[in-house]
Amino acid sequence: QVQLVESGGGLVQAGGSLRLSCAASGGTFSIYSMGWFRQAPGKEREFVAAISRSGGSTNTADSVKGRFTISRDNPKDTVYLQMNSLKPEDSAVYYCAASAGFSPTPDKDKYIYWGQGTQVTVSS
Repeated sequence: QVQLVESGGGLVQAGGSLRLSCAASGGTFSIYSMGWFRQAPGKEREFVAAISRSGGSTNTADSVKGRFTISRDNPKDTVYLQMNSLKPEDSAVYYCAASAGFSPTPDKDKYIYWGQGTQVTVSS
């Protein structure tokens, strides 16, 4: 059983930056592809970005492409989401998740472990 704990969320002004971290424990981190998702009040949970097991391949949602970057540090069992040029519409609870698949999939049904989430609020 893998446990995932997100951190780094908070309140930031539009145009600002945040870096989210997700620390994994209880399993072999490097065998999982990792993803970030977000959910705003009253909306479905949506895909943000994903990264393959080795970190050699990534997948990013069009809505954040060019602003958000996913990365991972396997020796530290941690995945990151660097968020730049933040907009009010980026406000949501951000979740990290682990998938046993090879590829960095945007399909949330492929993810088997989820963190509790961290709140990101972007003020205008």
